[in-house]
Amino acid sequence: KMTLKICIVSSKYNEEITDGIYKNAVSKLNVLGIKKFDSISVPGAFEIPVVISKIIKKYDGVIAVGCVIKGQTPNFDFISKAITNGIMELSIVHKKPIGNAIITCLNKEQALARFNKGTEASLAVLEVLKIK
Repeated sequence: KMTLKICIVSSKYNEEITDGIYKNAVSKLNVLGIKKFDSISVPGAFEIPVVISKIIKKYDGVIAVGCVIKGQTPNFDFISKAITNGIMELSIVHKKPIGNAIITCLNKEQALARFNKGTEASLAVLEVLKIK
């Protein structure tokens, strides 16, 4: 049985939230039999795509963990779209799954209710890796 190489790239920004998402991602990986994986911490969600682009060749799949909360400016929309497009492009170009557990919320309350995105992203990566 081949051992899958998985990496979780996680943002430190909004750590109270990203920590919960990360723990759920790890928990799901463990349940699905992935006990060993790498973990990389980045300053914010905006840095996630560039870090994934540097490491993606070394892994079978990546899980991106982050949280963007809307402020008073349109910056939220630009940042969210740029991150999503960057991750999708990397996934397609490299033909490797990148689980998107980067949540975009209007406020902290919404974010705190969405830790399950980590679980979903881990499951999605492993499901896609089964497809030949």
